[in-house]
Amino acid sequence: MKPWKRACLSPLRERLYLSFKTAFKYYFFCKSPTTFRQVYGAIYNIKNKNPFNLEVLVDAWPDYQTIITRPQKEEMKDDLDYYTNTYHIFTKAPEKLEEVLACPQVINWEQAFQIQGCQESVGEAIRKISASKSVQVDYKRTMLFMSVNEKKLKKTIDDKIDLMKVPKMSKEDEDGKKENFRTIFLDASYAGLVNEHWDFGKNERSLKYVERCLQNFPGFGVWGPEECPVSWVVMEQSCELRMGYTVPKYRGQGNMWQIAYHFISYLISKNMPFYLHVAEEKEEIQKLMRTVGCKESLCGWHQWICTPKKYC
Repeated sequence: MKPWKRACLSPLRERLYLSFKTAFKYYFFCKSPTTFRQVYGAIYNIKNKNPFNLEVLVDAWPDYQTIITRPQKEEMKDDLDYYTNTYHIFTKAPEKLEEVLACPQVINWEQAFQIQGCQESVGEAIRKISASKSVQVDYKRTMLFMSVNEKKLKKTIDDKIDLMKVPKMSKEDEDGKKENFRTIFLDASYAGLVNEHWDFGKNERSLKYVERCLQNFPGFGVWGPEECPVSWVVMEQSCELRMGYTVPKYRGQGNMWQIAYHFISYLISKNMPFYLHVAEEKEEIQKLMRTVGCKESLCGWHQWICTPKKYC
């Protein structure tokens, strides 16, 4: 195997980011959409202060076949923290991926971790290696929605939003607390609330992860009459919008519409890429994403949670 190159430092980082941004547009419009968006999102955050201390591995440069983003090793100190121990992978050569993933320089199979991506073919290599290393794999597939043409998306949400009365964005302050259903920025003080209602959370490790996301990435919520958020969405380290939730009694009232409008407008203004995955049974969220102009990817979103059997 070719030696892996760390691409987390300038000027290679900048060249890789620009190369990947161009490559993403080519692959989306000319071929089938793939894991480009997730890896591209991680590289975007590496380029911009890198708050999660991620690094990029490539098998060769500039003619890479496989590219992987992951936390730097000093971040992956907890062998059971698969929130932190997360890998995003894109490959042009899935037939060689088994050799890549088996390399100890690439993945530590002695700890719990997860791999996220949009190439279902990655799963075959994961399952083969995990069987040989006594690692349990839990697999999940959902639908993937992403933005492609941000200018068109902005016009779409501006046109659609005339159908609703959407409050202006306000910082959470004493005046804002007195007004019902205002859209607010979330800070880390709401990590416990978000974690409590996150299907993938509800534990101490996820709480630390949510708190870190809210400290470093935008989170938007709708302030309710009980003087607390009743609906929210948070961005994480690969620019994915996650942890979305609305309190049951306030569902069907357009709260996610408010969040989608402000969140998408904000991200477009900052020129930030974004995407999200949606479970097949959540038809209302799917309808919302299509309405605001996000495009569904036929390849889907895939997650493999890998846990050594000694920890099961």
